[in-house]
Amino acid sequence: MPAEFALPATSVAPLPPAPLDLVLEHAHEVRDKVEECVVDLAAQNEAVKQQIADGATTVPAHVSLREGEAIEAKVQECADDLHEVTEALAHGVEDLKKIESALADSRDALAQAEERLSAANDEEMRSRQQAMHDAATGLPNRNLFNDRLQHAISLAERHDWTLAVLFLDLDHFKSINDTHGHAAGDLVLNEIARRLQLQMRDEDTVCRYGGDEFLYLLVNPQGAQNVERIVQHIHATIAVPIKMDALELLVSPSIGVALFPDHATTCAELIERADAAMYVAKKQMCGYAFCEQP
Repeated sequence: MPAEFALPATSVAPLPPAPLDLVLEHAHEVRDKVEECVVDLAAQNEAVKQQIADGATTVPAHVSLREGEAIEAKVQECADDLHEVTEALAHGVEDLKKIESALADSRDALAQAEERLSAANDEEMRSRQQAMHDAATGLPNRNLFNDRLQHAISLAERHDWTLAVLFLDLDHFKSINDTHGHAAGDLVLNEIARRLQLQMRDEDTVCRYGGDEFLYLLVNPQGAQNVERIVQHIHATIAVPIKMDALELLVSPSIGVALFPDHATTCAELIERADAAMYVAKKQMCGYAFCEQP
């Protein structure tokens, strides 16, 4: 093409970042323009061919250039638009990569936060377990027992129930420690705890009160006679010999019983009255004793 007909160079400024959907829409518009250019160029070629077929041996250059000027401008416009779309898509791809990277970082951070939260919850549960349970036997400790006893008293007052608090002390436990060592003593405590847990109902609670002493809460045991039957069964269960290697360790409990509301109406009083009844049973070597009427 002669220099006088050359189109001036166009300086294309990059598009500012735009939403990807707008960039894609612009790309479709450019595609339509390109297709129009193809159609126009094909039409011009056909026109030239027709002129030659009609007998024209040559087509004047200025005529050809004049007829192609509009198409040339449209092609240049398409080139500019394609450049803009390419730049915008490059920005969009880069932004998508940044977004994907940020999302990946966020997912990692969320996973780490969930792990830390899970660990914190586990630690909290362990702390609560340690705070409310006996380390040696795994039974509830006296704090948890008091909470459950207070709750049971509230229910008993509302529903006119009876409660029974049993205070158990293992006879001659000290001699087992002295004769066979503390390992034997720990074995006995854990076995007694296991047997008591097997005896209790879901609504009842067994706790290690301290040393070789245990508390047993019976919720709504349906009368003193039924309580006595349960106490006899617990006494017989604990008195079964405990095997340790070739040894059979013999323990038996002294059990004191206090009833709500007959003997006391508060946590402290019920435990105190059951403790006093236990000493009566130990002194009289009768296995168990009920609290005397206050």
